Amino acid sequence: MIAFFMLTPIAVIFLEGKYKIVKKIGGVLICYILGAFVGNIGLLPEGAYKYQDLFTQITVPLALPLILFSLDVRKWVKMAGSTIASLLLGIFTVVVMIFLGFWIFRDRLPDAWKIAGMLSGIYTGGTPNMAALKTALDVDTEVYLMTHTYEVALGALYLVFILSVGQRVFLLWLPPFKSPETGDLKTDNANLEEAYESYTGFFKKRTFLPILGAFGLSILIFGASFGLSRLFPESFATAAIILLITTFGIAFSFVPKIKNIQKTFQAGMYIILIFSLVVSSMADVRKLVNISFDLFWYVGLAMFGSHFLHAFLARFLKIDADTVIISGSALICSPPFVPLVAGALRNREVILTGLIVGIVGYAIGNYLGVIVAYALK
Repeated sequence: MIAFFMLTPIAVIFLEGKYKIVKKIGGVLICYILGAFVGNIGLLPEGAYKYQDLFTQITVPLALPLILFSLDVRKWVKMAGSTIASLLLGIFTVVVMIFLGFWIFRDRLPDAWKIAGMLSGIYTGGTPNMAALKTALDVDTEVYLMTHTYEVALGALYLVFILSVGQRVFLLWLPPFKSPETGDLKTDNANLEEAYESYTGFFKKRTFLPILGAFGLSILIFGASFGLSRLFPESFATAAIILLITTFGIAFSFVPKIKNIQKTFQAGMYIILIFSLVVSSMADVRKLVNISFDLFWYVGLAMFGSHFLHAFLARFLKIDADTVIISGSALICSPPFVPLVAGALRNREVILTGLIVGIVGYAIGNYLGVIVAYALK
């Protein structure tokens, strides 16, 4: 069972690199499907639940520092004004729509405040943040999977819109993109893929040994955060662990020797795939077939409502259509989708904007999710 959980994501990563269709479907979704299949046909041994539970408790805290080590916080201060404005506006509109949805659905959704926290995390950072907030807020496994299932389904519809007619629709209201001076911050699709997606050379000695060191540092961060969390009230201790891990991860990204370790982001995402596989294997599919329309509409309001409100308000701040689309897509879909959207816009210059917005989202998503959840509670 443990070998299955550890090795299956490696196979999925290999297939993603070899077949475009697998990459489009996404490793996280594939692991969810495989985990749910194995967990519901009786293949796992008796008493597996305690090991599955242990995996879900340790995988996200170990993955987060690895993902955050690759941040380049110093570049944020070099962002153009429109990028900063679009980032802040995107975060603001996500929070507005989540608060509005909570007010509409709170009496019909049990633990709606926890769902609000998870949505805040996934629509500023992505799956790693949502997984972290599941742990931080002690979200029921079925609720987590159902929320993420709806998010994936609606996200597919969102991408179809953005990749087809989205730019033309937004240009009806927003000004067109004008190329700014980007100085030394230029990037391209190849650099982005190499930094955040490609596993090529992962097991070479000069890459793999430093990653093992980074993983050891992640274990130390987890241990230190666990110890410091004992200083907080018991009801907030789990959330404190995640926030402390996030803080330590960002802090170590300022250390050049840590930040320059290649493929720590990919290592973190491999652990997130393990989490996805394990957590879905714990779910009872019979419960998931009972569609919660209230939850579905809440997820849809957070996703589509925030992006369209973002576009509406952007006109008054004179932010162009491409910047709004790429920053909204980075927040909603996470950085790996940035080159895909930029290609549809026929505008490579916005890749950096989307990448920075998405990475800032990774950094703040856990803080925002906990703040929103406890504020609404």
